[in-house]
Parts: sequence; structure tokens; C-alpha cells
Amino acid sequence: MKQGQATGRLGEELAVRYLLGLGWRVLARNFRTRGGELDIVAEEAETLVFVEVKTRATTRRGLPGEAVTSVKAQRLVRAAAAYLTHVGAWNRPCRFDLVAVVGSQPPFAIDHLRHILDISHAVDRGHAAWQPW
Repeated sequence: MKQGQATGRLGEELAVRYLLGLGWRVLARNFRTRGGELDIVAEEAETLVFVEVKTRATTRRGLPGEAVTSVKAQRLVRAAAAYLTHVGAWNRPCRFDLVAVVGSQPPFAIDHLRHILDISHAVDRGHAAWQPW
């Protein structure tokens, strides 16, 4: 396994532990579709949360959240739509969060950003107002 893959897996594991510590339920990990992947699908109360995890050993090459580009955002939305279809959950409120992990050994810095995607321009497609597309 390459160093970057190992760092990414560690970050995802730390993110899962963090979310479980908040009392969330983790429903899926690494949900893959043709158009993209969801790192974590979790449930906070009644809300489905699609969690993108970005991990960096250091911040020398930028902050983890800077890696969520517009192309990545489109892939997240497509993967989330596929997940909602797969589990029959289009009636559930949902959102996109980011968990950024920095460090190569303890103590790790974990930053949780909620509602990272604003795609309200797509709400007029006939879905409920809380659906981000």
C-alpha cells in the first residue's frame, strides 16, 4: 500500500471514531458508484450526512479541505444521489460535511465542517427544499 493510501485509510478510521463519539450512526463506508465515492454515510438524528474525509500528514502542500474542488463536489452529489436511490431514502433530509484530518501520528488534528456544499441552485428540480439537489 502506498503512503498516501495508508494516510487516507487512517484518516477515514479516525473520522469514523470521531463521528461515533458524537453519537452518530455510521451507515456505510466507501460507497462506490460509477461516478464517484462516498467516504462515509452517517446519520445524525434524522439527517443523512455524506462525509468527505480529507487527510494530510502535514499542511505544507495545503489544507485538506482545499482538495474539495468543484469536480469533486459534482462527484459527491452524483454518488449521494446513487446512494439515496440504492437505499430508497429520497425522502430523508441530508447534507454534505467534511472531516479534515492532519497528522501522521498522534495527536491528530480533526476539523469538522458542516454543510460544505451549497448547491441550492438545484433545488428547483422538484425535490424538497432540504435536499441539496
